[in-house]
Amino acid sequence: MKCRLLLLNLNVVKSLLKKIAYVLAILFTWQCAYILGGCSDLIFPTPVQVARFLWHACADGTLISAIWMTIKRLILGYSVSVLIGIPVGMLCSRFYILNAFVGKLVLGLQTLPSICWVPLTLLWFGQTDRAILFVVTMGSLWSLIASTESSVRQIPSLYIKAARTMGSRGIDLWVTVIFPAALPFIITGMKQSWAFAWRSLMSAEIYVSTIHGLSVGQLLHYGREMQAMDQVVGIIFVIIAIGFIAEKVIFANLERTLHKRWGFVKSAS
Repeated sequence: MKCRLLLLNLNVVKSLLKKIAYVLAILFTWQCAYILGGCSDLIFPTPVQVARFLWHACADGTLISAIWMTIKRLILGYSVSVLIGIPVGMLCSRFYILNAFVGKLVLGLQTLPSICWVPLTLLWFGQTDRAILFVVTMGSLWSLIASTESSVRQIPSLYIKAARTMGSRGIDLWVTVIFPAALPFIITGMKQSWAFAWRSLMSAEIYVSTIHGLSVGQLLHYGREMQAMDQVVGIIFVIIAIGFIAEKVIFANLERTLHKRWGFVKSAS
């Protein structure tokens, strides 16, 4: 047992060292590219300049408050799309008439870039948070409906037949059989839909300015306006980091846990 724990700890340390070495290699390459390229700081900032901006932005609270504002909008807009998208997707998988109507609509709107919703929302809601939340919802809703509909269709018909044989009907069939059976695949669709929501939010925050405080997208926009490339690159790294953390900490662990529990992958013995 102690040997296994020691081996596990060694593997964790090795993995951590590999990631640190990878980051250091990127920073070294970045610095070398700056030196060899002879570019101006206005075009290509150094890692030190970007780190200095991030440090000062965190120290004065600007970046922290901006991240908090962005995360709140993301959670609210994405929650609306989940509350609408999953039930509609499940109903579309079971009722042909609804699927014939909504399915074609979803197929068309899913291909529409989220930035296209911005002019419409500005005319409807103006420079308000509602405009941003609408773009986030529209950017992620259609993908979630399509993925949920596909997830329910992947359920083996044997499950439903067995449940009906045992007397499960109506809401009980949906709650106790269909939804649990499709849940691992729905989570995968939610992960993809979250990525669309995150991209939609950045598009909305860049073009929609509100009076409720700075956001990550607005900091990126203001960096471009002030030609502050250290701010632009720094905010890009923040956007990537938030997306990476949400993917690895939330969705990857949740997806792995559900797939193990449902028996789709073998858990480590």
